[in-house]
Amino acid sequence: MNTLKIILASASPRRRQFLTALGIPHATAAADIDETPHPGERAEALALRLARSKAQRVADSLPADQRPALVIGADTVVALDGALLGKPADAAEAVEMLVVLRGRVHQVYSALAVVYVNQAKDLSRRDAEAQGREATIVNTTRVTMRNYTDAEIAAYVATGDPLDKAGAYAIQHRGFDPVARLDGCPSGVMGLPAADLLALLAEFGIAAGCPVAPVCRSLTSIACCQIDSPSRG
Repeated sequence: MNTLKIILASASPRRRQFLTALGIPHATAAADIDETPHPGERAEALALRLARSKAQRVADSLPADQRPALVIGADTVVALDGALLGKPADAAEAVEMLVVLRGRVHQVYSALAVVYVNQAKDLSRRDAEAQGREATIVNTTRVTMRNYTDAEIAAYVATGDPLDKAGAYAIQHRGFDPVARLDGCPSGVMGLPAADLLALLAEFGIAAGCPVAPVCRSLTSIACCQIDSPSRG
């Protein structure tokens, strides 16, 4: 039985959905951080820095009655030929992103940071040894977009779905269905690489209540990279 409180440092409904489906009870606490890339910062480094910053911001603010706990920070960055594609500011920018991605291959970097938050005082020996522990990982997935039409872009953007997503798309959107091929982790493209997360949590003695592959297939509608064919197309 898992004894540590799990806190997701994100307001993302998709990340909450994955944790719930994996059978991991958790609370949420959104982290307010500056997500502006540093000059010359590469996509992988940016994703990892932001995931760690989110986790640490929430960890630092946890009251004593919420400790000990594990805080999960996550961030996803889309990159096309080295250029970073964040969340579109408006519908017009969403259209621009989808046009530039059309028929092309890009990378999605999803970083995770799990931070152990100790008790405020009177630490047990085990808690003292764990103090300050952090585990991180960056998942990289190669995504090939299909040649969708301008009319399909307009109809999809009109739904509002792209506006809160890096790269302005969701792989799981059945109406738009933007992906021709995916090599890597479908859940990572959605913002939470499930198998990677379970591996990090296991380092702290936390186990999922459900196997990852059925959860991934159910939520992404794409074969899980753990036991199924890693590509779609």
